[in-house]
Amino acid sequence: MINENQEVLISDERTENVSFTKFPGGGLEYGEGLLDALIREYQEECAFDIAVVKHIYTTDFYEKSSFNDSQIISIYYQVKNTSAIQIRTTNKAFDFDPDQKPEDNKLQSFRWVPIESVLTEDLTFKTDQIAWEEFLKTVK
Repeated sequence: MINENQEVLISDERTENVSFTKFPGGGLEYGEGLLDALIREYQEECAFDIAVVKHIYTTDFYEKSSFNDSQIISIYYQVKNTSAIQIRTTNKAFDFDPDQKPEDNKLQSFRWVPIESVLTEDLTFKTDQIAWEEFLKTVK
């Protein structure tokens, strides 16, 4: 997600003492289409509605999940908000809201980072890193 200030929305998360930085999103539920899942995940994680702008990247290599023994396929889209953004954001990585109640042992915080300041190595997962590089090719 890119805002009007040319900043990208980044999610910092901690699950069972494992910390990682990624793009907002999540898994597909049974019977759900890709875009429906993307819209649902933004509503669940960020509490606002989105519209898909364009497809960025789909993984074309084997990737094992970092959390279990499953294989994952990641699909990346650029999106824009279609309702007001009212989530708490910060400028500091892993700056969790002290009042946040961990759901399923998970903490999450969001931050807006200028496009030119996002380094590929700042993203934890290989699929996010490759998707970011693919996105950068479209804005240069």
